Amino acid sequence: MCTQDSSGRGADAPQLNSELQQAQLELLNAHCATHQLRLRYSADDLVRFGRRDILRKSAQAASDLHDFYSTIVRIIPADPAPAFVEPTPSQVTQAIGWLATYLSQQRKHYAPMGVPLSQHLKAAFWPYFSPEVLDEVRIVELRGARVGVPDFYTKVRALGFEPPEIAHMDSLTFLDVVVFNQELNERSLFHALVHAVQIRILGLEEYAELWVRSFIRCRAHFTVPLEVHAFSLASKFLRPSRERFSVEDHVLRWITDRRY
Repeated sequence: MCTQDSSGRGADAPQLNSELQQAQLELLNAHCATHQLRLRYSADDLVRFGRRDILRKSAQAASDLHDFYSTIVRIIPADPAPAFVEPTPSQVTQAIGWLATYLSQQRKHYAPMGVPLSQHLKAAFWPYFSPEVLDEVRIVELRGARVGVPDFYTKVRALGFEPPEIAHMDSLTFLDVVVFNQELNERSLFHALVHAVQIRILGLEEYAELWVRSFIRCRAHFTVPLEVHAFSLASKFLRPSRERFSVEDHVLRWITDRRY
């Protein structure tokens, strides 16, 4: 079945949604990179020291995207907004347990299907990750299948929070097992490996606690500092003139500075 657009041409709904999800991921990366920039520099700093041509082009691109999506939002039927209820300390503790248990259970489920990183990927990633991490991590490519949505999502939404859309994510990190909803790509793998390092250094319980408490405060998963750091390091890795850096050192520095 296909929908009909205003020009009379049929729109392939599966293809449309695939491209929409890819655009969403690109926007998410841009949002996280901008959020990181905003944390580090004031608007005055950017105006005084930033290249004005880049600032103008970035501002114009953001304005164009805002106009485009604002037009779409105006014609989307409104959904009733869930009532926000401040979670109690016991609910926060319970949510931390949900996340830690989910990550552990999914790791156990997918680990038997996992394969080691190829020598090609190890060679590409060794300047950024220790040999121990690259040797221990296992990869699963679902190729069209999707990781299941956790049962506790219904309870999270009842509190007025919108949890991450797992089915739309490129990859998910379950301790030392990285699962791709579709096929592996270097950007998503790098992002996932940053989370593997975070969990390795922090431990599962502390990682889950930091993630949940930040999510409650930020109310959006891409502004959770653990996610912001993974997005920013993956963007740094993808720059045309790649500089070598240690992800472990970056994670340790953020822990020391209490940035998570």
